Amino acid sequence: MNTPDSPRETNPLLQGEAIQPHPIRPAQTVADLVDDTFLAYNAGRLREVCHLFANKMLDEDVTVGISLTGALTPAGLGMSCLIPLVESGMVDWIVSTGANLYHDTHFGIGLSMHRGSPFIDDTLLRREGVVRIYDILFDYRVLLSTDAFFREIISAPEFQKTMGTAEFHHLAGRYVAERERALGLSNQSFLAATHRCGVPVYTSSPGDSSIGMNVAAKALEGNRLQLDPSVDVNETAAIVLGAKQSGGKSAVFIVGGGSPKNFLLQTEPHLQEVLGIPEAGHDYFVQITDARPDTGGLSGATPGEAVSWGKVDPSSLPDTVVCYCDSTIALPILTTYALTRRGARPLKRLYDRREALVETMKEEFKKNVKRENP
Repeated sequence: MNTPDSPRETNPLLQGEAIQPHPIRPAQTVADLVDDTFLAYNAGRLREVCHLFANKMLDEDVTVGISLTGALTPAGLGMSCLIPLVESGMVDWIVSTGANLYHDTHFGIGLSMHRGSPFIDDTLLRREGVVRIYDILFDYRVLLSTDAFFREIISAPEFQKTMGTAEFHHLAGRYVAERERALGLSNQSFLAATHRCGVPVYTSSPGDSSIGMNVAAKALEGNRLQLDPSVDVNETAAIVLGAKQSGGKSAVFIVGGGSPKNFLLQTEPHLQEVLGIPEAGHDYFVQITDARPDTGGLSGATPGEAVSWGKVDPSSLPDTVVCYCDSTIALPILTTYALTRRGARPLKRLYDRREALVETMKEEFKKNVKRENP
């Protein structure tokens, strides 16, 4: 039995790094701050997230999918974090709420949102034509202008068909990018950045946003655009299977939770449970959330629980981290850390490979059906 006087090196429980941070100094970089002083509690978990993301998930053979919930883009996180991550090749495919993409578009078409207060009388705001997202304020006409923009572009010939949301967002991103150029703007819209970088963007609930409402409004006028969720389910699963079959790994980076979280993770059950394709689960799992797991909410479901569904490879549990933190705090820190410690990697341009990846998955599915029904 070890006594209080036993040397640290003889006790396997005390092999962790000693907590002896240096004093914080002026002009210390964010990356150094994370490494030197984020040592315990959720600061410690954020440090682990930064290390896992920069040191393992950003290897060139890893395909990184990210899910986005919460009002991130109205707060400027599209410009400050998501565009740098996309352009640096650190995110290969995305599942987002439609709201994040809709509010991102405001910036790309030259509209503004403003810092405000969460304590303003909302009846006054309504009378003055001002909309509030907590402490973000903007003119009601921003919504009307963005609605008009989407109704205009989806009237174009290329939208008159059934498609998945990745194709829809790629086409929309091209129009946003063109509007940026016409207005003399740059790096305003991350949807435009995903178009340029070939990063497919999916929405798990396409009707649950102002974009979806405008698609529905145009349908009343005879517009033939229809968004097919089956296309998205198959394309996202094919992306994961392609990553694995090429000898690489699949990583999931979950910002918040909700429907985009499950849509990102369900790629593995779709392969294993539904299509019968042998697979073990995602290799890396990172989540930034403020949701508790004990209330039954999807947003708080842990990596261990995900193992029971086949969503995460059980052998990969050491490479999973959940950080209980506000995403608007953690995401800028993580982005800065990754750009500082790791730097850019080549773009995978998965948007251009979607059809080929689905065809490969289809062949694997057919082989499985033949094995079950010889």
